[in-house]
Amino acid sequence: MYHVQDNLYLDERDIEFGMIRAQGAGGQNVNKVSSAVHLRFDVRASSLPGHIKDALCALPDRRVSKEGVIVIKSQAFRSQEKNRGEALERLAEMVRGVAQPAKARRPTRPTRASQRRRVQRKVLHGEIKRLRGKIHDD
Repeated sequence: MYHVQDNLYLDERDIEFGMIRAQGAGGQNVNKVSSAVHLRFDVRASSLPGHIKDALCALPDRRVSKEGVIVIKSQAFRSQEKNRGEALERLAEMVRGVAQPAKARRPTRPTRASQRRRVQRKVLHGEIKRLRGKIHDD
């Protein structure tokens, strides 16, 4: 079990790891060693609570497929173990993000001073525009 938060855990049997070759620079080692990690986590088949499953599947994130599978690729480190740990931490961060309910927004009202400043700016701008007009000889 991988601890996410308080009493929330990810079952490691729900997580699949695939090893692939990392992209980018790395010398000769990059061609021989599969150090990058593909983490696959099927949200719908996992042991997470229902409301967290729904929230994860509803995320507007390209890492979440339509079928509810999260795919995270990690290749920041040369070590397979470090990449595996980073991928797990990124998955846990996604779960933490949906586990915390979003704060309800309380609408605020503008202060009286800010209202005055706004009106003064509008009057000044209107005066500038009025002065752009044609000059009348009376």
